[in-house]
Amino acid sequence: MPTTTIITLVEAPACHFCVDAQHALTELARQHPIRVDLVAADSDAGQHLIAAHRPAMFPLVLLDGAFFSAGRLPRRKLQALLAAEPAGARS
Repeated sequence: MPTTTIITLVEAPACHFCVDAQHALTELARQHPIRVDLVAADSDAGQHLIAAHRPAMFPLVLLDGAFFSAGRLPRRKLQALLAAEPAGARS
């Protein structure tokens, strides 16, 4: 049974890249075992993640807790990564 990849999306208000990323992740969830955790940038958890990863833009995207991207979600790169590697195999 495939392991679920946890994707954390730290989003800011009025962020069109954040909305776009949510739509893309909804589509990817139909093909891959992923769980998307939405975190508001102004929440305590969001502030902690921003301090730890220092994104230049929003959304900040983490895969299983590791930095993946900031700004426009690289859909093809994410799709390829999810298709190629079982969850938990990323370092």
